[in-house]
Amino acid sequence: MVVAGYLVVDPGRRDDYVAGCAEVVRLTRDADGCLEFAVAADPLRVDRVLVLERWVSRAAAEAFRGSGPDEQQRVAVRAASVAEYEVAAVRPLT
Repeated sequence: MVVAGYLVVDPGRRDDYVAGCAEVVRLTRDADGCLEFAVAADPLRVDRVLVLERWVSRAAAEAFRGSGPDEQQRVAVRAASVAEYEVAAVRPLT
């Protein structure tokens, strides 16, 4: 399963938001079933934060979730476009 999309935050706060996610990224990457988790600044838009997650299954992702972002992170998000994708097949490109 893949979760991908973006968050919109105040332009002057984007880098602080991304830096504030470091512990969440570490914890998520250590979670059972997490294949990849990233939160990164969009290189072209000063108000966008890119989100990417890869999990072995929806059950693994749901088992880890629960608490979600803390209140400070939730308040900083002005808008979001994030979706879950069920992957039927994988073909390496490298």
